[in-house]
Amino acid sequence: MSQPPKPRGLGRGLSALLGDDEVASAVTPAAPPPPSTPQPLSSPASPPVAAADAESSRPAANRTPLTLPIGQLKPGKMQPRTSFEGIEALVESVKEYGLLQPILVRPLRDAADSYEIIAGERRWRAAQKAQLHDVPVVIRSIDDRDALQIGLVENLQRSDLTSIDEALGYKRLIAEYNHTQEDIARMMGKSRPHVANTIRLLDLPPEVQEMVRQGDLSAGQARTLIGVPDPLAMARRVVEEKLTVRDIERLADNTKKQARAGGGGKAKADAGGGAPKSADTRALEKRIEEALGLKADLKLRGHGEQSVLSLDIRDFDQLDTVVDKLTRR
Repeated sequence: MSQPPKPRGLGRGLSALLGDDEVASAVTPAAPPPPSTPQPLSSPASPPVAAADAESSRPAANRTPLTLPIGQLKPGKMQPRTSFEGIEALVESVKEYGLLQPILVRPLRDAADSYEIIAGERRWRAAQKAQLHDVPVVIRSIDDRDALQIGLVENLQRSDLTSIDEALGYKRLIAEYNHTQEDIARMMGKSRPHVANTIRLLDLPPEVQEMVRQGDLSAGQARTLIGVPDPLAMARRVVEEKLTVRDIERLADNTKKQARAGGGGKAKADAGGGAPKSADTRALEKRIEEALGLKADLKLRGHGEQSVLSLDIRDFDQLDTVVDKLTRR
């Protein structure tokens, strides 16, 4: 029986995905030319579809760039980016040098002479503001899976993609294309904990996610809010008081302790006896915390030496770390 196809990796560039160096260059940031050698705003237009068919069989280095009227390009439905603000510098560069990188597009099946942008929507929007009439393009037939992956890779190369947009892109890869977190980490050149922690941001209320999008909260601050009783109220306090991640962790721990104390006084007495811990018990807790990197709570239960050890584990990544340390030989 044939095995199901494995997700193709993107770690060595888009040419590895599509087998085309020209497509890879279309989504790799290019340095602007020296000021003394400005480039023309666009090349003379070529018949796009026929030219694309004829050119596709030629080596990438020998192909003539294609151009399309800017109005024939449409935003991509697979685009992971939701904000295109702050492109003024790019607009000025396009006005001075033209569009130096082609835009990767695919033909739209239900609209003649229309093309969906796969990679380069920021450049297309900047070209519109710069009032260009034609833009260089690379035309390829690309399926939805590769379109989303290419859009993610292109945007992940840029630091201004928000963590929420990144998380939504990862979630789509999992939900719509059956990728695992390990697949995504390998394809994107990220660690699996990074992918997992980024996706966890989507557990926060929409208002808190928007604060991350707007840059009011960092991804690290937002992750610390996951699991607190009222993350939105805490997020507002973080912004108002300019709290650090360490501050948030301390407040979150205090909030959780107060919540437990308010509802479980009798249970706490039954479980541990309520007596103050001995110096030996506290020393053991400290050793465990240093070994595992987690908050530990050791309680005596019943008679003799029967004890209960509790570890404060925030997510599955920490759980994986504990299991790895406990089972390592």
